[in-house]
Amino acid sequence: GALQAGGLVAVPTDTVYGVACLAQDSAAVRSIYSLKGRNGAKPLAICLGDVERLYRYCHVNVPDELLRDLLPGPVTLVLKRSEELNKDLNPFTSLVGVRIPDHPFMRDLARACPGPLALTSANISSQGSTLTVLEFQDLWPQLSLVIDGGPIGDTQSPECRLGSTVVDLSVSGKFSIIRPGCALAPTVEILKKKYGLVPESS
Repeated sequence: GALQAGGLVAVPTDTVYGVACLAQDSAAVRSIYSLKGRNGAKPLAICLGDVERLYRYCHVNVPDELLRDLLPGPVTLVLKRSEELNKDLNPFTSLVGVRIPDHPFMRDLARACPGPLALTSANISSQGSTLTVLEFQDLWPQLSLVIDGGPIGDTQSPECRLGSTVVDLSVSGKFSIIRPGCALAPTVEILKKKYGLVPESS
């Protein structure tokens, strides 16, 4: 209900706490940027509940099996966006990052929504990611709802705050790592060894 009313909701994921809104709601998307004090040229990822739904919002040029080897999980896959996606979401790029968190609540929430969620970390831009709801209590007044899923991972471990590994798969046969994140080694292993993708020279 909070999301459908255009609200911003703090949510637990499999990596760090996030703030979500309906990606197809342009006003809500603008609210996320103002909440975070985020540079308008930094893209938001979309969050879905299942791999099947990804085909509606993205042009996929990798095997379905590759998507299922990495998703759900702590990885954001960057693909070419389809016409279905809100034009006001990341209007400056033809690509979009897709998250399917390996977190039962997040997957159920995403499945319950009519379209994708826009998802970003629950923190002020350039500050550290958050692993408990208390760590972002400065944002609470601007949120419609805060879902407390308890501490995520080990709050003492810097690795736990890295967020998802972001990998660009928009160029056929290649991959490039945009953010190493918390799952770099296993992700690269799958892309190179199992699927023979080659790293794009940066």
